[in-house]
Amino acid sequence: MLTNLKINPAELPKRVIVCGDPKRAALIASKLGNHRQLAENREYRSYAGEWKGVEVAIVSHGVGSPGAAVCFEELAKGGVEVIIRVGTAGSYQQEIQPGSLVISTAAVRQDGLTSQLVPPGFPAIANRQVAGALVEAAKSSNSGLHIAEGITLTLDVFYNGVLEFPHKLYQKAGVLAVEMENSALFVIAALRGMKAGSILAIDGFADADLLQDYNPHTENLAKAIEAEALIALDAVISVK
Repeated sequence: MLTNLKINPAELPKRVIVCGDPKRAALIASKLGNHRQLAENREYRSYAGEWKGVEVAIVSHGVGSPGAAVCFEELAKGGVEVIIRVGTAGSYQQEIQPGSLVISTAAVRQDGLTSQLVPPGFPAIANRQVAGALVEAAKSSNSGLHIAEGITLTLDVFYNGVLEFPHKLYQKAGVLAVEMENSALFVIAALRGMKAGSILAIDGFADADLLQDYNPHTENLAKAIEAEALIALDAVISVK
């Protein structure tokens, strides 16, 4: 039994979609054939079912790298081979408007967790096959959404304190968006032999003043989350 996920490894498919929100995990799981709940503990809610005849699991990991890392590590212990994160992010680039999708090819490691796992120069990179599968699935989806691919930033902080966010710096560097878990996923996957990727729905602009313009409950975002979930499901079953 996986300690925190409370999943029996014998019931865990080799291909997994992960997301932060337990309710989103349940929503994605409802799209699967013969779907069933595997376990529930804290922020970790898990399901299994079939997508186009292939066994897939859906697991929630909560907010932030440390708790998410527990999920990723235990999925690796359970024998997972391919893992795709379906998440949300704040845009850094004007052309990537709310309701767009971003496929992350790599993550800037500004989280606190990975610095305790690997040296500073160790890269956080999405698996090439998984990133390619996400791109191909996105092209075939006919979602009508703007879809970008490139580098994202993983940051621990959501509300600011007395220090300034590094948004302008990474915006100038061409980073596409900021979120809170990708670097943990990519590093742990590299260490544990999993193939990992990530697709993100843009829920606003990260540099909006004190998050006053942040609204994660719009119809555009709901449409983007629906689209990214379907793209991720198609991608996760296509990776060899």
